[in-house]
Amino acid sequence: MSELRFVRMGFGTESVDYQVAWDEQRRVHAARFADEVPDTVILLEHPSVYTAGRRTQDSERPLDGTPVIDVDRGGKITWHGPGQLVGYPIQKLPRPVDVVAHVRRLEEALIRTSAEFGVAATRIEGRSGVWVLGDPVEQRPALGGLSLDFDPRLADEEFDPRLNGPEYAPSNAGQRREDRKLAAIGIRVAKGVTMHGFSYNVQPDNKWFDRIIPCGIRDAGVTSLAAELGRDVTIDEVLPVVERHLRDILEHADPKPREIVRASA
Repeated sequence: MSELRFVRMGFGTESVDYQVAWDEQRRVHAARFADEVPDTVILLEHPSVYTAGRRTQDSERPLDGTPVIDVDRGGKITWHGPGQLVGYPIQKLPRPVDVVAHVRRLEEALIRTSAEFGVAATRIEGRSGVWVLGDPVEQRPALGGLSLDFDPRLADEEFDPRLNGPEYAPSNAGQRREDRKLAAIGIRVAKGVTMHGFSYNVQPDNKWFDRIIPCGIRDAGVTSLAAELGRDVTIDEVLPVVERHLRDILEHADPKPREIVRASA
């Protein structure tokens, strides 16, 4: 890989409106395709906003009609806002792009960052992003006064945690000792160049996730570095660590085109 350029676009009181950042992504994407700029990672915070990827279902959006920006990335609905570090890696990769390998590299950088802060994060098969694992099911506390054998989320595909009290809220997954997402990933690839990327929960108000079905997942929740560590953590603390691990992984990667298996005649 070529040398990686980082652009710190805006944080805190200078957080960047989602549409402004999206326009900048598209500008840099076009420049990267034309080889006018090197591989670039845009890092920023957004003001509070819900964004919905292409696979988002109507039933996963806010019930109260809160506005949602529909975007051209993969994945489903999520929230961005203060206390969350957002990264948009814009990289030219060999075509056909191995999207899964790209996602795994981003996950690995955030897993290493989490470990450096003392949080054991990992992947969950079939679910993108970075996770903190909960206790084994049999060791978790009873939910809503019911034994786990009767947890409605496990049997009812239409179960909506937003209508069933705070004990089901995604932001309370740590109290329930369930699996909880620390970082979400959703990307798009056009003309062999990636865009969109990751959102890493440093110290956001995770109650914003309670108004949606985050990433379309009903049987797990969300967390943050601050929640897992039990102390305040700032974007300023995390930013250089994320940059270092992204640089180490992305600059030293040797991306290969996605293998295409052709059916035999």
